[in-house]
Amino acid sequence: MPDGENHVQRRRRLVAAAAELGRDHDGVLSRTQLRAIGVTRWDIRRETEARRWKVHGNQAIALHTAGLDQRALWRVALLTVGKHAALDGVTALAAAGLKNYQESLIHVSVPRGTRPGSRAGVRVHESRRRCDADVVDAGVRRVRPAVAAVHAALWAKSDRQAALLIVMAVQQRLTTGAAIAKALQQVRQHRRRQLLTLVVRDVADGAQALGELDFAALCRERGLPEPSRQVLRNGPRGRIYLDVYWDCGLVVEIEGVHHGNGESQVDDALRQNMLSLNGAVLLRIPVLGLRIAPGEFMDQVAAALGTAAAA
Repeated sequence: MPDGENHVQRRRRLVAAAAELGRDHDGVLSRTQLRAIGVTRWDIRRETEARRWKVHGNQAIALHTAGLDQRALWRVALLTVGKHAALDGVTALAAAGLKNYQESLIHVSVPRGTRPGSRAGVRVHESRRRCDADVVDAGVRRVRPAVAAVHAALWAKSDRQAALLIVMAVQQRLTTGAAIAKALQQVRQHRRRQLLTLVVRDVADGAQALGELDFAALCRERGLPEPSRQVLRNGPRGRIYLDVYWDCGLVVEIEGVHHGNGESQVDDALRQNMLSLNGAVLLRIPVLGLRIAPGEFMDQVAAALGTAAAA
């Protein structure tokens, strides 16, 4: 205690110092951080008993007693799990800015061999793949987006969810297909590795042409007639190319993961209307659909070909 400072002045000084430090930590500090600025365990007890602070778990101290927002909950989770913990998977993507995806659990990873703490609502993943270079320390400690996207896909409940998370991470510009592909190289054995390799390929440049080739292979597997690809037609804004075409008038458009944004929606609408006016049947299949629901889409193609043949 500085000379001339009484207990009340000391408390006010320490509380102010904690509040200043807490501004950069979403109002949540560890006992170690508080100890570093001179706050003892007796000080913590006094503030919590006075209902000015609140203890969460064995390490996290909230400098208020209100409910915790999402970032504060992440801080509590990390402090509870331990010093090697980092947000990972879909939680790390959310911390990086992922929108329109809900996950109730907080996913945290630690290197294999550590002894992590536990907390309700927090799923801890011990990973032999994670290294120091994968972790971003700025802000809430988290795994960088490309690695987090791969982990999120590996931990997803279904193949559909796994593919969606990869696509969303790229669509929302949290990372790139190339970065995810590099991160995926660290996965040597996993039942979803082949699926994720295909999805990552689809989010890279050139996915449209690759999707058409994959679609032709699916047609052969189903015993459907071989379609023509990239058929030239004259459209309302000049020449257009139809992805997949049969002479019976069936057109299939293979849509890449970046499809449907901005001005492309206008061009797509004009193309579809032109084809409809000329009597064609148009089916739209996203590349992602060829990965996670090929049977359902190919059933639709077979039905359309059957209808056209009967007409």
